[in-house]
Amino acid sequence: MRVCGFSFIRNGVKYDFPFEQSLRSILPLCDKVIVAVGKSEDHTAERVKAIDSKIEVMETVWDDSQKAGGRVFALETNKAFQAIPPEYDWAFYIQGDEVIHEADYPVIRKAMEEQLNNRKIDGLLFNYRHFFGSYSYVGAKYSWYRREVRVIRNNKDFFSYRDAQGFRKNPNEKLRVKLIDASVYHYGWVRNPNALQMKINDNIHIYKRENTESYFEELSKSVYDYQSAAEPVEPFRGTHPEVMKERVKLQNWPFQPDLSLKYVSLKDKFKRIIFRFTGWFPMEYRNYKKV
Repeated sequence: MRVCGFSFIRNGVKYDFPFEQSLRSILPLCDKVIVAVGKSEDHTAERVKAIDSKIEVMETVWDDSQKAGGRVFALETNKAFQAIPPEYDWAFYIQGDEVIHEADYPVIRKAMEEQLNNRKIDGLLFNYRHFFGSYSYVGAKYSWYRREVRVIRNNKDFFSYRDAQGFRKNPNEKLRVKLIDASVYHYGWVRNPNALQMKINDNIHIYKRENTESYFEELSKSVYDYQSAAEPVEPFRGTHPEVMKERVKLQNWPFQPDLSLKYVSLKDKFKRIIFRFTGWFPMEYRNYKKV
């Protein structure tokens, strides 16, 4: 069994992405990792190349005409995926703000081995932990996605879907996936507040199509205010991946959340109550078919 990791990144240093930790976290499970590094305003490409000799950098240029809806993220993901040679069985996808815990390596490796010859399975489905504001808290809002596909077969009929959250296969079918007892640690909302606001402002240009009042209000900010975000969170009682330990120690901004805030709306409350008693998330978006 051979495994090739793949990812994309641009301006990883400027926006304070934990991209080096992301890539290091999948290296023990991969024989090779291909990273599409977009033309950046910093030293992202050099930092990626310095991580390990198993990493191959593809220097790319983002198509700015495809920014609407985040489509450019999927295009960059596809560049890296399509570059994976045919001798690899599995493709392990990781984004620049996601990290795999070493405690989950045996489960992931075993699942890839067990499903290798099971052609009814297109990929592996992971649980998610979304950190917010601090490495000590995880988001509790209903809209945080619970699961996503991060290991897929090296089948070139597969493609990154919409803004690169998941995958589909030609012509436009959801992948058939196996849920495994492993998690992706998502740190996209635990970054330096200045860098995070810069990234948010750039994302506004990518996603927004209308110049509304809120559009200009957001662009006027230079520092992201975690404290005023009114984001329901819960204390994190587990351990962080080993590759994140030093980064966790370096957090230098305050965050004291209101733990009495359980929901952001009545709709959010209703859905979470239903889930608590039935195990079903009403109207949950699933870009996959769980087998």
